[in-house]
Amino acid sequence: MIRVLLVDDQQLIRAGLRMLCDAEPGMEVVGEAGDGRAAVESAARLLPDVIVMDLRMPGVDGITATSRIIAARPSARVLVLTTFGDDDHLYPALQSGACGFLLKDAPPEELLHGIRQAATGESPFSQDVLRRLVRRAVDARPEPRGRVDGLTAREQEVLGLVGEGLSNTEIAERMHIGVTTVKTHIAALMTKTGSPNRVRLALLAHRA
Repeated sequence: MIRVLLVDDQQLIRAGLRMLCDAEPGMEVVGEAGDGRAAVESAARLLPDVIVMDLRMPGVDGITATSRIIAARPSARVLVLTTFGDDDHLYPALQSGACGFLLKDAPPEELLHGIRQAATGESPFSQDVLRRLVRRAVDARPEPRGRVDGLTAREQEVLGLVGEGLSNTEIAERMHIGVTTVKTHIAALMTKTGSPNRVRLALLAHRA
């Protein structure tokens, strides 16, 4: 059972998210918070698996709240859900420790899938957000293009699909292999390339 904490200053949005999550098998909402201060307190008391975090809230905002939550419990998984997908919100949110970034205009199934991804250690991003992250990183640090040495054919294929922004489940379906096998390939890719996270792998895929 994935235990979810909902953080948003609009009660109507929280109510809709609660209905959506509680109706999903294997998922339950264990608490709600209407501002960042309450979010920090609830996260410490309830120890949820995933915290769905809005960014713009009165008092303590979502970025500050995320920083405090991660400082107190580094293993916490904070998934940003916001209306604002611009760089002024995206990069501070990631720097604060958020594991993913989704937009509120995403379809319900994308949010539920993102919560499941966050709970299993993955980093869910809206496709437009992930593409912008990779494009900005490529523009900022141009490197010669070419193949990545030392990878098997399967690892090359997985790397390419990570670069397209696919999740582990989507990669497994595309390659007709198990999700556990995909995770093994990604772990090997991170080790061989020295990439600390999925965004760096996606960046590497585009450079290559």
